Amino acid sequence: MTFERTILQVIPNLRAGGAERTCVEIASAVVAAGGRALVVSEGGRLEAAVRAAGGETLRAPVASKNPFTIWRNAAHIADLVREHDVDIIHVRSRAPAWSALWAARRTGVPMVATWHGAYRARTALKRFYNSAMARGALVIANSTFTARAVRRFQKRTGVKKARLKTIPRGADIGAFDPTSVAASRVKALAEAWGLPDPAVEPEEERPIRLLLPARMTAWKGHADAIKALSILIAPDADSARDASAPDEARPRLQLILCGDTHGREDYAAALQLEARRHGVHEHTHIVGNCADMAAAYTIADIVLAPSRRPEAFGRTAAEAGAMGKPIVASDHGGAREVVADGRTGRLTSPGDPAALAAAIADLVAIGPSGRAVMGAAARRRVQSKFSIDAMCAATLDAYEAILRIVSNNRDPKDGSATPPPPPDAGSPPRDRGDRPTTTAIKKKRRTVKSADAETAQMRRDEDAEAPA
Repeated sequence: MTFERTILQVIPNLRAGGAERTCVEIASAVVAAGGRALVVSEGGRLEAAVRAAGGETLRAPVASKNPFTIWRNAAHIADLVREHDVDIIHVRSRAPAWSALWAARRTGVPMVATWHGAYRARTALKRFYNSAMARGALVIANSTFTARAVRRFQKRTGVKKARLKTIPRGADIGAFDPTSVAASRVKALAEAWGLPDPAVEPEEERPIRLLLPARMTAWKGHADAIKALSILIAPDADSARDASAPDEARPRLQLILCGDTHGREDYAAALQLEARRHGVHEHTHIVGNCADMAAAYTIADIVLAPSRRPEAFGRTAAEAGAMGKPIVASDHGGAREVVADGRTGRLTSPGDPAALAAAIADLVAIGPSGRAVMGAAARRRVQSKFSIDAMCAATLDAYEAILRIVSNNRDPKDGSATPPPPPDAGSPPRDRGDRPTTTAIKKKRRTVKSADAETAQMRRDEDAEAPA
C-alpha cells in the first residue's frame, strides 16, 4: 500500500522493550510505504534502528512526569507538528501523553494512543493522569486483554469513549525464521554465553535448555523459574519429587535468564544468590541483554514466560513460536491469546513454581520429536495471527481511516481532531443568490457518506472487540 503521510511517534525512550520495538517497526512500515516517520524520545540504543529503517529521531525530555516539563513538551511537539507538516501524533506511553494531547489540540492534528498494557490506577489522581491515553481520536489496544482494560477504564472514569481498535503486536516472521539463522550466529552467541557450540555438542552431553527472555524485574518470574528448576533437578523437602531418586532419573536441565538489567544489577545478583540457595547455581546462567534473539531461541529447547502480572501481549510467545519453539507461559493476559494450551505450548498458574515445573516436565517428557511437532504448530499459529506485517498493515489502515474522518470535518469524539474551518474574514457574506450548485451538493453528500461509512466501520470494530 502507498502511505504518503508524516507520522510523529512519541515514546519516553528507545532503550529496549516491546513498545519501543513496535515503535521501530511502525516507523519502518511508514517509510516503506512512502511516508515519513519521526520519533521523539529521550534516546536509547534503538534510535539507530529507527534511522536504519529510514526514520528520523528527535530528542526531548518526554519521559518526565514533571508538570512544567510536560507543558513545555506540549509546545515543543506542537512546533514539530507545524515544522514537519505532521499528519498524526502517535503516543505510546502515559508520560508524554498529556504533552501529545495538548499539542494535538493546538495544531488540529489527530492523536492516536497505543495502550501497550493495562495501567494500574488506585487513586483518582492516577486515573486522571492515565486518562490522557484515552482522550485521543483513536485508541489502539495491542491485544483483546488490553482492549477490555481500556473499556473498563473508560467506564470507571467516565472519559468519553474514543474509537477503539485492537491490533495485536506481532513477530517478525522473516527475522524469526529457524531456517534463516546461520550456524555462525548461534556459535558466536553460545560462546558469548559460555556454552558449547550446539552444532558440535555431543547429544548425550547436551542438557535441555530453558530460555527465559525478559528484562530483569521481579514480576517477570525469574525467581519462579529458578524454584521450578530446583523442583525438577535438585528437590528439597518441599518438592513434589522424591529427593532420593537417582540422578539419572532427573532431567538434565539448564536455565538461561536473558534480558537487560536497566541498572538493576542488584536484582541480577539476588537471582544468583537465589539459585545458589536452591542448589541450582551451576545450572543457571544470567547472560544479560541479547542483540540476536533469533539465535537465542535457536539455542533453546523450551522457552519460558512465567510473568506474575498479566502481559498485555505475549510477544515472547509469538517470537518463540515463530522460531518453532514450544513455550510455557503464565495463564493470564495476552499470553492466553498467543499460546494454544497443549498444542503450541503450556499455560500455567502465575506465581506457582510447582505448576511451572510440572509444565516443563510435560514438555521434557514428549522428547525432541514431540517438541518439534508442538513448535511447528506454534509457527503456523503465529504466521496466521501474529505477524509484524499484519500489525503494520492494520496500523497504517487505521491511520488512513481516522484521517479520512478528520479531513471531512467529522470530529472523532475529541477536540484533537481538525475542527470545521472558520469563515474567511476577508470574504463578503453570502447573499441569498449565492447558492451552491447541484454538482457541489452531490459531491458533499458523497463526502459525508464516505465519512459515515468510515465511522460505522470503526464502530463495528469497536463493538466486536468490546468484552461480553
